[in-house]
Amino acid sequence: MPEQEAPRERLLAAVVDHLAEHGLTDVSLRRLAKAVGSSHRMLIYHFGSMEGLLVEVVRAVEAKQRAVLASLLSTDSPAEAARKFWRVLVDPSLRAHERLFFELYAQAAQGRPGTTPLLDGIVTNGLEPVAAVERAHGHSPEVAAARARLGLAVARGLLLDLVATNDEPAVTAAMDHFITLMHPTPTP
Repeated sequence: MPEQEAPRERLLAAVVDHLAEHGLTDVSLRRLAKAVGSSHRMLIYHFGSMEGLLVEVVRAVEAKQRAVLASLLSTDSPAEAARKFWRVLVDPSLRAHERLFFELYAQAAQGRPGTTPLLDGIVTNGLEPVAAVERAHGHSPEVAAARARLGLAVARGLLLDLVATNDEPAVTAAMDHFITLMHPTPTP
């Protein structure tokens, strides 16, 4: 990583952790900067605005999740990769990050000025690795793309359920059922 990027990345990581723990209610650049041991000027320097910072927060969290999924897809069957990835996503230590994702996603979907760039790629960026696996298992490009989008939608819906209810056994049972429907075990 180039030297000039290191402070920005450290600052972004601190902001991601802080927002995941405390949420966005009444957050300002000044309060956020103080909480992470920086100044609002440094946040503006690195991210341009509060909205620019929020865009980067979501992108950082999503990039980490895509990297985990890609590593699983390269070594496991689609069903096993999905189950392993789900176990990663429902880890209680990630609950605050998931809550933050939905909070930011909702603001962008409502058109909060400056946040709509959050929506750029929020669905499509994660589809190709899954679609590639689906194509490798004999599905046409169109069907593979649809299956990848369906899987993302179900996972996000169940994660929202988890954030709202904290009922991990129920959402995991639902995800396991979905995975079985998508990738049935062949009968001999």
